[in-house]
Amino acid sequence: MTALSFCLGDAIAGQYPFGPRTRDVNDLGNQFVPFHAHLWDLLHGKADGGWLLNWQSGYGTSFLPDYGTYLSSPFAPLVALFPRDQIDLAVYVVTVLKIASAAAAMAWLLLTLRPGPRWAAGVLGASYALCGWTLMMASYNPMWLDGLIAFPMLCLVGEWARHGRRPFWGIVVVALCWTANFYIAYMATIGAALVLVARLLTDQDPRTTNRARLFTLGRAALTTALGIGLTAPLLLTIVKGTKLAYPGRQEVFHPQPWADLLMRLLPGTYGFSSPSTYVDTAAVLLAFVLPFHSAVPKRSRVVWTVLALAVAASFQWRPTHLVWHAFTTPNGSAYRQTFVLSGILVIAAWLALSHALPNPRQLACGAGVMGVAAGLAALGAQSSLAGRGTWPLLGAGVVVSVVALFVLWRAGTVQGGPGRWKVAAGVAVGVLVVAQVGQLALSNAWIDRKRLSVMDDYPTWGQRQDWQRSTIASVDDWPASRTEPGREQTVGNDPLAVGGQGAQYYSSLTPDVYTRTMLALGGGWTSRGRNLQSLDNPVTDVIFSVGARLRSPRDPHSSHIPQTAPPTVVRENVPPLVTVHASPPSGSYGRSPYRNQELLLGSDVYTTHRVTVTDNSGTSVPLSAGGVYRTPGHRGDLKHSTYRIAASCPAGTDVYFWAPSFNGNVRIDGQAPVNWHGVLPSHRAPVQRLGATPADGRVMLELRALPGSSTVDPDGLGCLSLPRLAAAERQIAATAATQVHVGSDGISAQLPQGARGTAVIAAPAITGWSCSAGDGTHPGRSYLGLLSVPLDGHSTSISCSFTPPGLHLGEAAGGASLLGVAALAGYGWWRSRRRPAGSGDGNGVDPEPVQPPVLPEEAVI
Repeated sequence: MTALSFCLGDAIAGQYPFGPRTRDVNDLGNQFVPFHAHLWDLLHGKADGGWLLNWQSGYGTSFLPDYGTYLSSPFAPLVALFPRDQIDLAVYVVTVLKIASAAAAMAWLLLTLRPGPRWAAGVLGASYALCGWTLMMASYNPMWLDGLIAFPMLCLVGEWARHGRRPFWGIVVVALCWTANFYIAYMATIGAALVLVARLLTDQDPRTTNRARLFTLGRAALTTALGIGLTAPLLLTIVKGTKLAYPGRQEVFHPQPWADLLMRLLPGTYGFSSPSTYVDTAAVLLAFVLPFHSAVPKRSRVVWTVLALAVAASFQWRPTHLVWHAFTTPNGSAYRQTFVLSGILVIAAWLALSHALPNPRQLACGAGVMGVAAGLAALGAQSSLAGRGTWPLLGAGVVVSVVALFVLWRAGTVQGGPGRWKVAAGVAVGVLVVAQVGQLALSNAWIDRKRLSVMDDYPTWGQRQDWQRSTIASVDDWPASRTEPGREQTVGNDPLAVGGQGAQYYSSLTPDVYTRTMLALGGGWTSRGRNLQSLDNPVTDVIFSVGARLRSPRDPHSSHIPQTAPPTVVRENVPPLVTVHASPPSGSYGRSPYRNQELLLGSDVYTTHRVTVTDNSGTSVPLSAGGVYRTPGHRGDLKHSTYRIAASCPAGTDVYFWAPSFNGNVRIDGQAPVNWHGVLPSHRAPVQRLGATPADGRVMLELRALPGSSTVDPDGLGCLSLPRLAAAERQIAATAATQVHVGSDGISAQLPQGARGTAVIAAPAITGWSCSAGDGTHPGRSYLGLLSVPLDGHSTSISCSFTPPGLHLGEAAGGASLLGVAALAGYGWWRSRRRPAGSGDGNGVDPEPVQPPVLPEEAVI
């Protein structure tokens, strides 16, 4: 039922794999699908690198933290069963399986909490699995869906702790949930703890004393601690990797209006900045019925109503908001814990249904509360939140739910004609299920369409990626040199998607040292420095040993220009990955990327001079207080959006331009314009080639700015001498390594006899490297941001191995947790030896009390 509703909604929206519209929006296309493609390569033994080190992205970066962040779900390896060029389908199937598994887990939990009609547990499980949080946020963030499964599973662990049962299965479940995705499992754990407290408060068994409640909390805490401890080798590498990552955007939490929260309870709404609290109308109606349901014990009604209201209120208070999100306001959606509230509402709905079917008066009260909430939302919420189908879906859902529940109640209370009423009850259940499937599917379809219209989107795998992948495979010479997928990227993680060993890298764990090194060399980025782009520059190609580079036409998905030919390949003579620098660098990085490139190269290859900028009337633009020229664009005013730069370069050189905060296009007179996209801090434009210097050496640049603010740096022009660069490359290659071996966790090289100075490896000096060159092992050192090893003149080889920071500490913590599990097993064995036969269940507690008999209403259903 869950899979049908979700897939039906995607089909109605015409979305992949049921229609022509891509579903690869935002980070799904840019990050998650490429990472799953890399997992496919690893599982099939075709990746460059291994589980510790990724040689394909970022010129060499740590992989284990990325694995734990994006790929450690037990479902993720299923992508290996699909063809490589069907990676989008593989990720979609995994997504559907996760959502369906969440429905099954919730149904299991509901039947564990209290006996009741199994069909209703299934229906409410689907309500939970396809809550608004799933449709709005998690369906394109597949690793979050593991948290959707984790919440009911961790609640089950709490139930086992209540009864002193399955302690080791509880530890295993906690470890699996936290391994799958620790961030969202953290929120699920908080939610499960709240549910356990509610269960203890509402437990009216006379044997459940306060002392017993404390013991239950202690058992649950121990189970959770041991389970989390077993994940420490992965968890601590992620924590350490996060600390070493380039800092992302610092968000400030602003609570949303309460009317917006009420509006998001309704079907078919869309709002990225507000919590999508929707569960289908039948579940919401039953949750609102609970406070008025006299068949439910008063304590249960009070506790579960207060819990739902308290969790909703915690979304709006900054201290509790920070607790939910591990004390850091996340980038993007600020309500990532919303699925916990959806789960609590579904549990409340189950309690209202499983005790006894609500009578007409109780249904009227619940429907009245829903009407008041909808009215307040209609009066106070932003009109943009509601879709065209919101109110019709709500109205139809309320009518169908009330009528179906009334028929079921009537079938349970009527004394005559049981056969006729059983048929009516069966029809009511069928209508309720069909209505729910329709509401869920239409809500999903609306969100699909809306999301595609407001977010960046990327193509699913097609001919362009086939051409890129086959071209890279035909020229790949790794590890003798690198093959770059190219500047004209398809997604932010092209090397993971189509192959090669490029500069591109998009992750929440992009190392700070790598980002700052590429910034100094003139690199560009998106996502505020977390998504590094390829730098198409022959100097950096020599530095990073890029021997082949793809040049692709613009992506037809974004440009709407058909791609009728495969990419071309540009080859260069480059030194190997390991070179020898006889002397230390002559300085540190400054502002000019051209001087920084020369500093790392060790040779002067650019001619530079400061430039002045004039507007379209010929008036000089003054330098701002920040030392840049302001070149704003004006909507509909081409004249006042045009600027000029007059300069000179030696004949025979290539003209390069650097304007990281310019947004528009730049061209040399008589040549094609080159697009610039610099909107700091989110987007930084890289150094780009404009063309060859005219024969007379006079260079005239025309800049056309798009509407908005733009700036130009006075040191932005550089004239590159290719003959000088070729000479520098030959000089570097003459003393470079004679052999290079690259493995899944390190690199080694043979050096010429008598090599002195510093061996520089064309990889960023990220934390975790250990190197040796005959003088013992020491942490890897930085040579202007690149990994280096000092040489003593006697060693003829170097060797560097990589261990993700935090791994060894995590192994120690995991080992301690394993000892704790063994001690717990030993204690249980000792207790069982001391206990007389038949006195308990083998877990140190009395047998679970027999459940009360099923009520007549339930028996009829």
